[in-house]
Amino acid sequence: MQNSSDPRHNSRVIALQKLFQSEFISRHTIEKMDEFPLNALKEIDELGNYDPLLTDKLLRNIKPNLKRIDAIIEELAPEWPIEKIAVIDLLILRLALLEAFVLKITPPKVVINEAIELAKDFSN
Repeated sequence: MQNSSDPRHNSRVIALQKLFQSEFISRHTIEKMDEFPLNALKEIDELGNYDPLLTDKLLRNIKPNLKRIDAIIEELAPEWPIEKIAVIDLLILRLALLEAFVLKITPPKVVINEAIELAKDFSN
């Protein structure tokens, strides 16, 4: 993974990792597992600064908007059922759609580029 000095990129990395952690715990019905705090993820990944407001906004808004986001994915990619998409790819898609098209806090071009960078770092 590239070490970025862009705080917003680092925020997306941390949000993605927190979502993956949450997804892993729920899919494997692990009852008791210590979660990594945000600062620990920052240290583990050797990330520079991150934007805690962006990280919080993404993490706080993903769940309430999940049905809307998944409906967009299902509409635009009907040949790819949600349950068949690799977890990490699905989480990257969800974050991108949330940020660019649901919350509309970042221009779509920027979010698409960020999603590609996250996929390069975390996906196959």
